[in-house]
Formats: sequence, structure tokens, C-alpha cells
Amino acid sequence: MPRSDSPIRTLVLGGARSGKSAFAEGLVADAPTVRYLATAVLDPADHDFAARIAGHRERRPAHWSTVENAEPATVLAEPAPATLLDDIGTWLTARLDARQAWESPRGTVTPDCDALVGAVETYRHPLVIVSPEVGMGVIPATRSGRLFRDEIGTLNQRLAQVCDAAYLVVAGLPVRLK
Repeated sequence: MPRSDSPIRTLVLGGARSGKSAFAEGLVADAPTVRYLATAVLDPADHDFAARIAGHRERRPAHWSTVENAEPATVLAEPAPATLLDDIGTWLTARLDARQAWESPRGTVTPDCDALVGAVETYRHPLVIVSPEVGMGVIPATRSGRLFRDEIGTLNQRLAQVCDAAYLVVAGLPVRLK
């Protein structure tokens, strides 16, 4: 359980294979129980992504409970000793898919993002959120790539505002931003 001066809500940002998930897992490692909210949707035909998901599953201690593919705002309506939400990028992708918004104007997923940010803002138990930081790479060549980059960038800013702490993980090294 965190000390009274420990952050309650922490955002962990980083690029692909930066070590952000492992760092986030370490932030909740001392909690007596952890609710792991996994947002990735497994596509059995995508063997590389399935291997990544398997790696995450293997790292989790047996005493952690896993909630897969649930709406984070709904899950955060119930308290837990510690919650790790991994990751916002796969959640956003699923929301863009569900709203068939890949060719829609920016902001189509704003209601979903509003619900998530609101749930995080009012959550008063230890919470660690993992999200990709994609704005430091190449400009995506496709409209859908640019849409995702813009939507995740805006959502990360909003989450950082309502979280008590934020880290950027680069090459496995965390840098505290807030």
C-alpha cells in the first residue's frame, strides 16, 4: 500500500519496447493484490502480438487478478488495492474500431476519452496507467496513423493533467515528468 505522500494515480509513457510496462508493474509490485486491466484484444492470426501478450501474462504474479477487454471507466467504478491499466494505446485502437472512426473526423472517440479521463480523475485508489508516447517518431504516412497519433497525444495530455505523477520510460530508464 502506498504511503500517504505516494502518488495515487500514475501515468507511465514510453515508446514500443521502452520498458514502460515492466516499470509500471514494478510500481505496484508491493501491493497485496493487483487488478491488472489488460486492454489488448488478441488476434490469434497475429503471432507477434500474441507473443507480446504471452510475455506480459508470464510476468504477472499469480496473486494478481486479470480483467481483459473490459471498459476501463466501468472497472474503475469499483475500488481495488492497486490497479494497473495496460495499455491506453490498445484501448484507443479498440474504441476507434468500435466506432468505425478510422476515416471519421478527429474527436469521434472524445466521448470514450471523456469517460476514461473522468473515471481516472475521480479514482481514489492506487492506479498505474501505461500508454504509448508516439509523438516523437516519424510522421505517419497514413491518415489512420496520423489520427491515432493525434488522438493518443491528446488523451495522454488529458491523463497527465489528472494523474498525480507521470513518467517517461526510454531505453528502460524512467524519467519523472510530474
